[in-house]
Amino acid sequence: MNGHVQTIVGNFLKRIDEPTLPPPIAEFVEVEPATPTRIASQVLCHCHWHPEPVRAERLTVLLLHGLEGSSDSQYIRGNAGKMWRAGYNVIRMNMRNCGGTEALSPTLYHSGLSGDVGAVLKTLSARAGLGRIALCGYSMGGNLVLKLAGELVRSEPRLAAVTAVSPALDLAASAEALHRPVNRVYERRFLGNLIRRYRRKAELFPERYDSARAENLRSLIDFDDRITAPYSGFEDAADYYFRASASRVLDRIAVPTLILHAMDDPFVRLTAESRATIRANPAITLVEPAHGGHCAFLAQPDAARGDDGYWAETTLLAFLAAQNQASTVAF
Repeated sequence: MNGHVQTIVGNFLKRIDEPTLPPPIAEFVEVEPATPTRIASQVLCHCHWHPEPVRAERLTVLLLHGLEGSSDSQYIRGNAGKMWRAGYNVIRMNMRNCGGTEALSPTLYHSGLSGDVGAVLKTLSARAGLGRIALCGYSMGGNLVLKLAGELVRSEPRLAAVTAVSPALDLAASAEALHRPVNRVYERRFLGNLIRRYRRKAELFPERYDSARAENLRSLIDFDDRITAPYSGFEDAADYYFRASASRVLDRIAVPTLILHAMDDPFVRLTAESRATIRANPAITLVEPAHGGHCAFLAQPDAARGDDGYWAETTLLAFLAAQNQASTVAF
């Protein structure tokens, strides 16, 4: 299958054999404190904990979705099922406003909010008594976990590994690729969902947002220039893309990190500069198969081996298992 077919089949069609998960525990985490003029921002996480006697010794995997996804995105649930069966605690995190949580935050969400992931990591580690933690992000979520890993450097001893699938770590290059005519079907989908979400925010917080800003937007760059940037403290879309991209801190990542990126990804681009930085960092492994599309990576299922055909998920699990074994021995 080419990149477009992989992307559409892998991301937009319902998974037939979704792994079974135990009922989650809902955890609300404050990621930005209240000010005199606005309420605090919270995110909702769906957590699957192993019993307290063994919880701290089990690896915890924090899963983060992509743009306009949620903790219930099929690839998040697919990974969660595999991670749970492997014996790990699982946190399915929603970004701000995602998963039906628009009322929990007066702010918008964007690709630079790596601090939200850090807040979840620290808060739930303390709240649930967690030990080693791995981060796993898809697309926009991939950018966020890589950005956080670079920002933390070695200041978070519980961070054992990071994995990123089709990470949008060069935001400007990817936004430009998304606007190409061949990719307009994806851009229209993203843009329509973002506009609808923004209008819901304007209804909830009319004193903060002007719904008219969502009129006549023709691209994701338009949306970021007219809405994301001014409401999130950036000068414009270009400033937002530069400051929010994980590419700026890839050289500082110091924990074992796996990046999966398909060469036929329709719209996520890795620049030559980012590739050079990745190659120069021994902590990062970049795997680039010829095919896989965006966040799909479908392969032929093999029931005899228990392989359901979601290659990225099994690859992430194998990487985390290896790192978990290594860190457990070191510990």
